Amino acid sequence: MRKPKILITNDDGIFSDGIYALWEAINQIGNTFIVAPKKNQSGSSHSITLHDPLQIQYFNRINGFEGWAINGTPADCVKIAIKSIMEDKPDLLVSGINRGANLGTNIIYSGTVSAAMEGTLNGIPSMAISLDSFKTDKYDVAKYIAVDLSNYIIENGLPQGTLLNINVPYCDANSIKGKKITMQGTQSFIDEFERRTDPRNRDYFWIKGKIIDKDTSIDYDGKAVKENYVSITPIHSTIINTEYINELKKYFPDE
Repeated sequence: MRKPKILITNDDGIFSDGIYALWEAINQIGNTFIVAPKKNQSGSSHSITLHDPLQIQYFNRINGFEGWAINGTPADCVKIAIKSIMEDKPDLLVSGINRGANLGTNIIYSGTVSAAMEGTLNGIPSMAISLDSFKTDKYDVAKYIAVDLSNYIIENGLPQGTLLNINVPYCDANSIKGKKITMQGTQSFIDEFERRTDPRNRDYFWIKGKIIDKDTSIDYDGKAVKENYVSITPIHSTIINTEYINELKKYFPDE
């Protein structure tokens, strides 16, 4: 039986611990193909490179991990992988394992989620997986979930235009309460900009902030992860507000 072809990418870069852990897990169930940013592209959202050349560089890390690094964004990586590097479209795209959760309104900034969205836009069943921690020494639970959800998607597919955004609590397997199908919550950052001065007496700003999450129900992604549930949120590529279209038509009828 033919093994599925699985494209692996991320936004933390090809040398991150997370993508290596993901490859270790996914390599058990399919033929993996890695195309990822050469350097960290966290927060790049769905941006693409228009005014600079995109360079491709082959890397061979350890234990058989090999892939192509792109000096661009996660969306660039998926586009180039599908259009220029791979001979055939993959059966599945998995983006991750990201350092830090991608929850609530913060998913709009996520390069991890946007890479999966780019796969979705190209007709590839796709998912993004993130670990709710910036530590990098405990990927076992996330690896298990990555395999479990990958197998589900390979067997069942996904609706057109839909990806799965998966967030895994940072805890041991015995502390996981289960999987929870969730809605996108309201978790967001309260941005702050710290003003500093460089050695040449020029002002610059460094972004910082804290997370705000007012959701109280585990039906929402941020609260579910906080309560040690694996959050699985289906996200659709269409962002139009169809209900408001009908409202607008009352005041601006077709001419």
